[in-house]
Amino acid sequence: MSFAPDIVERLARARSDLRMGVPILITGEGSAILVLAAETLTAPRLTDIINLEVETSLAITARRAETLKARVYDGDLARIRLPQDVDLGWVKGIADPADDLNKPMKGPLNSQRDGPAGLHRTALKIVKSARLLPAALTCRPENPARFALENGLTVIPADLAAPDLETTSALHPVVHARLPMSAAEAGRLHVFRPEDGAEEHYAIEIGRPARDKPVLARLHSACFTGDVLGSLKCDCGPQLRGALAHMGSEGEGVLLYLNQEGRGIGLANKMRAYSLQDQGFDTVEANHRLGFEDDERDFKIGAKLLKNMGFSSVRLLTNNPKKISMMENEGVTVAERVPLKVGKTDQNAAYLATKAAKSGHLL
Repeated sequence: MSFAPDIVERLARARSDLRMGVPILITGEGSAILVLAAETLTAPRLTDIINLEVETSLAITARRAETLKARVYDGDLARIRLPQDVDLGWVKGIADPADDLNKPMKGPLNSQRDGPAGLHRTALKIVKSARLLPAALTCRPENPARFALENGLTVIPADLAAPDLETTSALHPVVHARLPMSAAEAGRLHVFRPEDGAEEHYAIEIGRPARDKPVLARLHSACFTGDVLGSLKCDCGPQLRGALAHMGSEGEGVLLYLNQEGRGIGLANKMRAYSLQDQGFDTVEANHRLGFEDDERDFKIGAKLLKNMGFSSVRLLTNNPKKISMMENEGVTVAERVPLKVGKTDQNAAYLATKAAKSGHLL
């Protein structure tokens, strides 16, 4: 019998530590690295790292490195050596593009090209999954096992963490209850909780759709600004209400409300992207400057929820062909694509044009 946390629980603890500015230790490749998220790094902790007098670098994604004109020797990431006079402002400036236009010259930046980068890759994946800016301060402390024990640090073996960082966490139903709505009185809300401690996801079931024929379905990513505040910068709110109204008129359907705000980067980073858009960058460019890909969402969650509820075939309410191919790849048949073209405004016309031109949406 053991009460020790397994790797899924340790990863959840690591995400929480990083969000609070607490370092973690990642082991593997015959070595180990100490990791702190650049976004939550404090001046005292930076001083502590410098006082260790070991080689230290700032790991950033290739997307962010491209913006900074830093050399990328490790494929999808760059390890930037810290300058002699490093301070907290320098670290934050490399991680956060907020002042890129005001201070375009960040360098010269010296990229590390020797030694393996696998542990740094794992570090960035964990930082991303914590919904923080994808930048991690890393170093290799002497006697890492003793260092972690003496400082009470969460230790993550990279080889054990890899499968959980690459795959969707198992989802379990928590509760469901009747929920009359303006779109349909015959509504029911299902709550699903992932094993990895991440955000819960919801399924809104309208009527009692049969499980042996295609169900009218919508995969909707959470959008606090659009769904709740009525933002005019996107079409999310109108799509949510339009999908529910469509299901209400047909008398049945399932809307999956996935907590993947801001294309999977979280609300804070989404607001950072909005700030960059105010500087003249489009949606995709803003994400890249932050260090993220065009879209960091995992739509496989939607397929898992549908199969969990007993559905194997859908009439999918979407303008996004990627959702269709994902469903098919995950074993859910898309019998029909049902267009959902609502919510165009003067304020979001450029946003919709970018979705069509760069993300392949059928608008």
